[in-house]
Amino acid sequence: MRALKIAATGMSAQQMRVETIANNLANMNTTGYNARRAEFSDLHYQQVSRPGTVNASDGTVLPTGVQLGLGVRPSAVSVQLAQGAVTATGNDLDVAIEGRGYLEVTLPSGRTAYTRDGGLKRTGDGLIVTSDGLAVSPEIVIPSDARSISINASGEVYVYFDDAAEGQLLGQFDLAGFTNAKGLEALGSNLFSETEASGPALISTPGQDGMGLLRQGYLEASSVDAVREVTELIEAQRGYEMNAKVISAADQMMAATTQVR
Repeated sequence: MRALKIAATGMSAQQMRVETIANNLANMNTTGYNARRAEFSDLHYQQVSRPGTVNASDGTVLPTGVQLGLGVRPSAVSVQLAQGAVTATGNDLDVAIEGRGYLEVTLPSGRTAYTRDGGLKRTGDGLIVTSDGLAVSPEIVIPSDARSISINASGEVYVYFDDAAEGQLLGQFDLAGFTNAKGLEALGSNLFSETEASGPALISTPGQDGMGLLRQGYLEASSVDAVREVTELIEAQRGYEMNAKVISAADQMMAATTQVR
């Protein structure tokens, strides 16, 4: 009775879909988060009778044949790249990326990671870091006596002092782009690392080479659509229930065959 195993793969697939939706809903308020979608493919087929097989001595060919499917398997959990809503915070070191691109950060291991979370902070030494204390690359240090900070759309960081009318340029943020951003590996904490699938990082100035612009005093909200996620959750639940009914029906059929006298 193949129906038992086939329905079991269906239940497993719907469970994975529910887990993906649950993660999306859990990250409704995560800065710069993009929703994920579970994708599936059908499994191998048992070729009882192949299409195109000669069926008789007169050369009659089967137009379709008999191919029995063996279930479903997960093929990918794909990131749905979309611009989240930009919300005002009023903080000097909050920057939203409007368009394509990621900020570069340096991990404790020395590796480079990438993020769209622009909720930046500064250490006691004035170094600009992420909320987890990771230095943003290139490193920019804010003097302790700076009165205010200005970050323009091109990523240039200016500071102003009480004794000077002109702002002082400290440095400029870069943005990293990827040929296939969906191929980035999620590390958690809003961080990604490049892979062979994503291709190497293409570093450029904000506003150039297709990169987005920076907007000071704003943060990019999550792109999760709660209504859509709840709708898909209901669909996944119904799919799980239907596969469970198939298992129940297959069990009843097996029970009937064992009771035949």
